[in-house]
Amino acid sequence: MAADPQVADLVQAGKIRLALFLPQYNKDAATGEIRPVGTGFVAAEFVRALAARIGIDMQIIGYPTPTKAIEGLKARECDVALMGIEPSRVGEVDFTPAVVQFDYTYLVPAASTIRSSGDADQPGIRIAVVRNHASTLTLTRIAKHAELIGADLPDAAFELLLSGKAQVFAAPREVLMDYAATLPGSRVLEDAYGVNNIGVAITKGEAGRLAYISAFADEAKASGLLRGAIERGGLPTFRVAPRAGARTQ
Repeated sequence: MAADPQVADLVQAGKIRLALFLPQYNKDAATGEIRPVGTGFVAAEFVRALAARIGIDMQIIGYPTPTKAIEGLKARECDVALMGIEPSRVGEVDFTPAVVQFDYTYLVPAASTIRSSGDADQPGIRIAVVRNHASTLTLTRIAKHAELIGADLPDAAFELLLSGKAQVFAAPREVLMDYAATLPGSRVLEDAYGVNNIGVAITKGEAGRLAYISAFADEAKASGLLRGAIERGGLPTFRVAPRAGARTQ
C-alpha cells in the first residue's frame, strides 16, 4: 500500500521525532530515560497514536526550553512538538488548531495577602516567571505594574519565590499545584490570568504534514483519545480544546 503523500517523508524515515521541553518531562536518575509528564504526557500519547496510524515508530527528544525545541524544529532535528500557540512563535513554526487547553495562574506563599490575579499586578510586586514559556509571554502582554523576574527553568523560578526574591510565581496551574505540594501553606490562586491553547507545532513549509496532523487531531478530539490521555496523565486542570467549527458556550 502506498504511503499517504502528506506524510511520505515520515514513512521513509520510519519514525516521527517528538520534541519535549522542560517541564514536559523528567529524566530517570539512574538511566537518563525521558519520562513525559503534564503536557508532555499528552504529547507522547497523541504522537504515539499518530505514529501507529502512519505505521512508524515514535522517538522522544528532550530539550531544555521551548526556544530550543523551536530551534530543533527549524533545524529539522525533530518533527513535532506540543506547545502554546503564541503570536511570537507563529512566525517561526506552523501550528495545528489547539488540541488541549489549561489555565495560567499564580502560586503565593502562606503569608501572602494576594488573593486574585488583580492583586498580583501591583507596583512593588515581583513575579517569578520562566523565560520564553507561553505563560510568561501571555503575562508580558497584560502585566501593567508588577515586575517580572525571569529564570531559565521552572525549578529556578520556584527558587526565586522560596528565597523571597519574588512574591509570586506565574505558570500553568498544573505545574503550580505540584510546587505547592512541596511548600506548606502555599496557595494556587483560584482565578486565572490567561488560557494556554496547546497546538502541534511543526517546521514551516510542510503544508501536507500540517493538514494530515490537523485532521488526526480533530479525530483525536472526537474519539476520546485526547480525553483519555488527560485522564491517564492525571491532569484534572487540562481540557480538550473545542473541535473546529464547534460552538462554545
